Amino acid sequence: MSQNNHRLFTIGQFASLHQINKKTLMWYDETGLFRPAVVKENGYRYYTYQQCTTLETILMLRELDVSIAEIKLFLNHRSADSLHTVFSEKTDEIDSAIQHLLQIKKALLYQKKELKHLQSIDLSSIQIIHKQERKLVFLKTPKNTPPEKEAEMVFHETHRHKAYRMYGILYGSIIPVTSLYRHDFEDYQGIFLQIPEAELTSNVHIQPAGSYLRAYCKGNWDKLPKKYCEILQYAAAHHIKLQDYAYETGLNEMICNSMDDYITQIEIPVSAT
Repeated sequence: MSQNNHRLFTIGQFASLHQINKKTLMWYDETGLFRPAVVKENGYRYYTYQQCTTLETILMLRELDVSIAEIKLFLNHRSADSLHTVFSEKTDEIDSAIQHLLQIKKALLYQKKELKHLQSIDLSSIQIIHKQERKLVFLKTPKNTPPEKEAEMVFHETHRHKAYRMYGILYGSIIPVTSLYRHDFEDYQGIFLQIPEAELTSNVHIQPAGSYLRAYCKGNWDKLPKKYCEILQYAAAHHIKLQDYAYETGLNEMICNSMDDYITQIEIPVSAT
């Protein structure tokens, strides 16, 4: 062991020992972070066994994304307290990153499920389905609110609830059923968002559990009145009473090339007459 303590490693040997590129050692030398123990007259750099622990500490801190300046400061004032502080800060950052990645994974799994559903739906169908209660964010919008303003409201609410972008978030519009029966197909009351796992404390709207009539409209929003007329005819023919609100949700915005391909899902609570 005593002989190994005095052995000199070339830059290539030392880099290989620590499984890094020798250019990394050269850069550390240039920045003054970690210098070779010996530099001979020919300019060759040599390192000793005793330097291994210091280099491993540097490499570990770099993997934790600690800056060169912060590592220099630590190396100049090494102590258990200073290293404990670094570890505590980085542990918190890692925990936060893990939660962030888990949120992304959950959102992606949800999107995969929705895409699979999208591939199997019959756009011409009108059917009765059962839904569980949903807690939604409801944002009231005045009539003729521009789509750009609605988009700002949606993104603001998404950020307010610290959701990761729009992955896994459903949003759409609400129109009263009483307006549909009057053939007032422009009487939208506002927009809703379903934000998974968010703790909703304001602007809360409860979409009740129960039976719903579900239909789809393909194309621009100006095709929705015709689809609502079909729904009203279907409901009358099957002795179905529509109630409360119609919930419109866009299903394929992420893969839609034009509004001609846009798919709106319509769900309306029902009761038999």
